[in-house]
Amino acid sequence: MVNRLMSARSTLTKHHWGPSAAVMFAAMAALMALTGDAAAKQTRRAQPAETTAPREAGEPIMAIVSIKSQQVTLYDAEGWIQRAPVSTGVQERETPAGIFAIVEKDKDHRSTMYDDAWMPNMLRITWNGLALHGGPLPGYAASHGCVRMPYGFAEKLFDKTRIGMRVIIAPDDAAPVDFAHPALSLFVPNADVIATTPARAETLSREAVDAARMADETKKAAAVTARESAPLAASLRKLERSKVRADAELASADKAVAAAKTDRTRAKAEDRKQKAAAKAAELTAQLETARTDAASTLDAASAAKEAAKTALTKKLDTAKAALDAKLALEPVSIYISRATQMLYVRRNTHKPAPDGGGEVFDASIQVPVTIRDPGKPLGTHVFTAVARNDVGLRWTAVTIDNGADAKNALDRITIPKEVLDRIAPTVLPRSSIVVSDEPLSEETNYRTEFVAVLSDQPQGGFITRRPSEVLMANDNGWGNDNQYNDNGFFPYNPNPQPSNTRRGSQFLAPMQRSWW
Repeated sequence: MVNRLMSARSTLTKHHWGPSAAVMFAAMAALMALTGDAAAKQTRRAQPAETTAPREAGEPIMAIVSIKSQQVTLYDAEGWIQRAPVSTGVQERETPAGIFAIVEKDKDHRSTMYDDAWMPNMLRITWNGLALHGGPLPGYAASHGCVRMPYGFAEKLFDKTRIGMRVIIAPDDAAPVDFAHPALSLFVPNADVIATTPARAETLSREAVDAARMADETKKAAAVTARESAPLAASLRKLERSKVRADAELASADKAVAAAKTDRTRAKAEDRKQKAAAKAAELTAQLETARTDAASTLDAASAAKEAAKTALTKKLDTAKAALDAKLALEPVSIYISRATQMLYVRRNTHKPAPDGGGEVFDASIQVPVTIRDPGKPLGTHVFTAVARNDVGLRWTAVTIDNGADAKNALDRITIPKEVLDRIAPTVLPRSSIVVSDEPLSEETNYRTEFVAVLSDQPQGGFITRRPSEVLMANDNGWGNDNQYNDNGFFPYNPNPQPSNTRRGSQFLAPMQRSWW
């Protein structure tokens, strides 16, 4: 457009100002074109080079994506191990900044939303909208919300990562730094407990299987005795109702005798009373005989019912104990939200989701937490146990949102002792604590680890969805047996906390296998 405009003006100038003016305008046009090209190139910032740390890499613990630098960095316990350029979401479909974790891996994924687009080496971080995958890198943000990586880098990353690995998307540059705090020193692994946990988990699993089988058998036995006793119980109820009516008739006749004013009236009332008394006595005898005859059958039915209740309680208790023992073998994730004043815990059960896709994370611990000065921002910080040391665990901290610094944020939080007692003795490297002003995203309660997005950052590439029912794993299958919603330790809240998004009320169905 600039060249066409200047060409038109130059044509006019030839007639009015002569050849020298035309030359001047031509030079100006060339200069402006060069300037425009330079400005366009400036929007394509110099991409970071794909680099590898000059040391032997350990197992990846986290990945940090910088939207500002258009770069992803992979970290192990000792620091960064690999970096590569990325392309995040365009305006209005921005990649949201926040806390995520890998929930599914697909080597050769194809989009069901965008013309079967190839998204190789996909690492899903939400079930609706976000993933890391190989893709073209134009040198600037160009995706619909996903994080595109170099194809070769994505392939290498796919092979190194595991389900549950933390993915942090930061608006600016962020990196983990070594961190120590009295609150973190409370998480001290007990070597003896950790050493005996695998055997204990195996033993409890067998006990849970036996308890489940016994519960099923006693339930069937109770059902049989209940069917056998049903006619007797119905007959007794019928006799009891007849006896009540006979007693009421006798009481009424007795009142009529007392109220009689004449001999004739009194005689008539006495006759009625005698008949009522005889009827009541007959029904009493019948009821006593029926009760005696039915006693053994009814007692057996009652005993079978109580045995079924006891067996069910044992089934639930042993299943919970077995699950807790298995979970103790997994890293634990804690989320503390200033928005909800709650502490949440997630651990991977490694149980496949019943409707396909991903693994279910246990969500049985959810308790209020004390936060000093709750009206002041905490910021968003991720504390990760990267390795064991002589005193317990070595931690790092990553801050991605302004507020209090990491130390001051932890200073203001008091973690309930009952939570520490339950999870601290078996806390393992790769465990983490997230502290944030934000509530949990609705994505959290759909077979995933914690998802939290920064409300002061664009979230255009994040599709919100209605929260699904939290799937709770037990040793015998899925769901809550007989509507038992209490996990036996902490109360279970089936209503997840709402997210704080900018997308309004846009929701998808509970299971959407498609995303950007």
